[in-house]
Amino acid sequence: MTATVLVIDDERQIRRALRSELAAEGYNVLTAETGEEAMRLAERTPPDLLIVDLGLPGMSGLDVCRAVRARTRCPILVLSARTMERDKVAALDMGADDYLTKPFGMDELLARVRAHVRRWRDQFTPSDVLTAGDLRLDSAARDLTVRGEPVKVTRTEYEILVFLLANAGRVVTHGMLLQHLRGAAHEEDVQSLRVHVARIRKKIELDPARPRFLVTEIGVGYRFVNPD
Repeated sequence: MTATVLVIDDERQIRRALRSELAAEGYNVLTAETGEEAMRLAERTPPDLLIVDLGLPGMSGLDVCRAVRARTRCPILVLSARTMERDKVAALDMGADDYLTKPFGMDELLARVRAHVRRWRDQFTPSDVLTAGDLRLDSAARDLTVRGEPVKVTRTEYEILVFLLANAGRVVTHGMLLQHLRGAAHEEDVQSLRVHVARIRKKIELDPARPRFLVTEIGVGYRFVNPD
């Protein structure tokens, strides 16, 4: 699936240049002029990487870093004209993963983007066999067993389980799941996602009303709990 990069900068020329260069590299590129606009975009389509300027109107770049980091661990690359050490430290303390000063070399920026996206995506690459308690999912054979018994799941249910198991212990938002399934997050699909999760619970939980594996994070998404 194509990686999504969200560029947040109040300079139109910077946004245009980054959109052009990143799109040429094969990325899906979203751009925002303000932090508020960026947060709305990120809610609809969770990015794989954020490139954010610190000197934004309204919601500052530091505020964006803090807000994003409260929701996800996706990498944040700060791109700023501020060169003082205290600005870099503040950005890193707010959750940024990298800091590049303007003016910058496009080749270096693209190399950093590739490295961050690769590391981020590697976290979601499941091993062939995923286990949690008495649940075992063989992603190569596409087989699911619960308490030693084979369980049939639909393709969508299987994809949801693989993603949640690969990220056991982490909160996975509705948007992240929908993007994984369809390549884009649509608010109107959240209800259908709830239906799929309810069906999965009936198949893997001893008591679907009191799940021990697939826990709801109210208003946010789900978390797969490994009892081991």
